[in-house]
Amino acid sequence: MEKRPLGKTGLDIAPLALGGNVFGWTIDEQQSFAVLDAFIDHGFNAIDTADVYSSWAPGNKGGESETIIGKWLKARPGMRDRVVIFTKVGSDLGGDRKGLSERWILRAAEDSLRRLGVETIDLYFSHWPDETPYAETLGAYEKLLNAGKIRSIGASNLDAAQLGESLKVSRENNLPAYQVLQPEYNLYARSGFEGPLRDLCIEQNIGVVNYYGLASGFLSGKYRNAKDLEQSARGEDVATYLNARGFAVLDALDQVSAAHGVKPAEVALAWLMASPGITAPIASATRVSHVESFARAADLALSDEDMAVLNRPGVAG
Repeated sequence: MEKRPLGKTGLDIAPLALGGNVFGWTIDEQQSFAVLDAFIDHGFNAIDTADVYSSWAPGNKGGESETIIGKWLKARPGMRDRVVIFTKVGSDLGGDRKGLSERWILRAAEDSLRRLGVETIDLYFSHWPDETPYAETLGAYEKLLNAGKIRSIGASNLDAAQLGESLKVSRENNLPAYQVLQPEYNLYARSGFEGPLRDLCIEQNIGVVNYYGLASGFLSGKYRNAKDLEQSARGEDVATYLNARGFAVLDALDQVSAAHGVKPAEVALAWLMASPGITAPIASATRVSHVESFARAADLALSDEDMAVLNRPGVAG
């Protein structure tokens, strides 16, 4: 499978990354191993997780996803050299275990390294912006980079002004700069990335690995009314999309997917892979068939006419 350079990190990744938020939440360790195996077997290589995944599930406390990935790596000799691991720091794990202070970043990195069972994290993200000065956060990352504990850094959920300011601080203080952005972006949620933020990423050659590529499953087309929301633990997250614009997006997906004989989700992901500024969307899978669908999406070439249908007024917002 083709690999794409991830900004200026020196990492090359396949055009879709696997979301690890479901590991230890909606799928158990055995199911997670099957999904991970299939993902690699189909030629993909980037796996995204976070220290907080999946603290929201009953009985969990955070770190479950990293732990499962670590166990999988240990059970697959040689696999570490074949994968690119993303994880994140900053979300609330209780007490003082949160934020982007140097104190917490240095401690959290050690915890993630232990759970993952690796010596180096390939890409370490600031999960959410907070009040910590950029100079302190970037200084902490500099220590981790110099120690060989991380290879590159990124930020999730920054807007154009925040990302621009962080780049300015890095230049003025000779500190490492964010090389990758992880924003929310999909066929429905477009305004947060398109415009100044995307322009900045393209101008500065910042890699972009967007999350919610399928809008919590809405763009799969399986949620068409309120009754459909009962199908999944994530159904409640989809309710916000059940409106006139959401149905227009589904209509466009139906039109293009019918023309190609593929699933709506595959078109939604192919659109992301073909969108300006996007290196690779992140998508979660709870079964091997989902990974097979990802592979079909990576092979799907959308025509200019297809893109026009998906970008037409009413669909694009």
